[in-house]
Amino acid sequence: MAATTLRCRECGTLYPADPLYVCERCFGPLEVVYDYDALAGQPLRSMFASGPRSIWRYEALLPVERVPEIDLQPGWSPLVPANRLGRELGLRRLYIKNDSINPTWSFKDRVVGIAVAAARQFGFEVIACASTGNLANAVAAHAARAGLRACVFIPKGLERGKVVATGAYGPTIVEVEGNYDEVNRLCAEIAEEHRWAFVNVNLRPYYSEGGKTLGFEVAEQLEWQAPDHIVVPVASGSLLVKIHKGLHELHQTGVIPTVETRVHGAQAAGCAPVASAFAEGREDIHPVKPQTIARSLAIGTPADGRYVLRIARETGGHVLAVTDEEIVDGIRLLAQTEGIFTETAGGVTIGVLRALAEQGAFRPDDVIVAYVTGIGLKTLEAVEDHMTQPVTIKPTLRDFERSVLELVG
Repeated sequence: MAATTLRCRECGTLYPADPLYVCERCFGPLEVVYDYDALAGQPLRSMFASGPRSIWRYEALLPVERVPEIDLQPGWSPLVPANRLGRELGLRRLYIKNDSINPTWSFKDRVVGIAVAAARQFGFEVIACASTGNLANAVAAHAARAGLRACVFIPKGLERGKVVATGAYGPTIVEVEGNYDEVNRLCAEIAEEHRWAFVNVNLRPYYSEGGKTLGFEVAEQLEWQAPDHIVVPVASGSLLVKIHKGLHELHQTGVIPTVETRVHGAQAAGCAPVASAFAEGREDIHPVKPQTIARSLAIGTPADGRYVLRIARETGGHVLAVTDEEIVDGIRLLAQTEGIFTETAGGVTIGVLRALAEQGAFRPDDVIVAYVTGIGLKTLEAVEDHMTQPVTIKPTLRDFERSVLELVG
């Protein structure tokens, strides 16, 4: 573990590596600082290769130490060559980073795995979060594994599957009559008054570092090369920011030779404050009231939105939005070409990938990685009316031949 301190992303003020998340001087976000010079002198590639097949193989670049007895082993998900989808979109070297195979079926297991280890390190007994669903699943599961009490706060009206899955682990579930941004504000107030470990509030500097592992893994799976393009779904924006950071940390420590990755953000049109700012050439993010089937991305005031804009522009990337109809089409396209059933956030990623391909954003031989961050079983009600429906027949050969053969072809 090479984390040394916390630093404000805006003014650079340094703080001890404690459960802090906001700069006292300028109210900017805090992030973990590492001793990169010391790390550059270590045989990191071999260290990583000898580590567990999880996020913890990269422990040297993570802010806390692994606690084996509470580890659910998230990470090391497959990087799938998407040949059939690539042919559909005119892309020869397209990959899907399929992060829907984690312990609670989304990338949130990565960030929560780090946060729970940090909570143990700081002596917290209650772990909590504000969530649009996937994070609640992960917090409840990892808390159960660690023997911590859990309390998750969700906006009213989440997908039923996510609520039921969270309840299986036995946390306290608090349904708030408001949207995610209102839930998050409430959790920030609670964190100020009570000694609870809110993973995406007072533990955010540590929690968010788990997102870097999606950059680390892709580089390792590409034989220690950074891809030419990545397409990442944007809610708060933290995931995109941290993947970008992870790739540059590998370069800074000598693990990969260079990073020239163009970073593209994907949002739903019904909650697209970052995509709107990108399209209009603005630096500021105007809050919106979410109205989209992609509820896991329904954050109207994204905390890292400005950083997403900056990274997309500096790398020559884009931030685009797609409609609910295009989201469903993206889910269907990925499932029917690559056999991967993604939730609505993944439909956003594939929809934006398709839009970028149609706009000519990619060269034919560019290496492109699209991030799929959750499983489709979590958002069935959003798409069930749009998918192939069963054909009902009588249990006779005649009925089969009359009703099915022609359909199968």
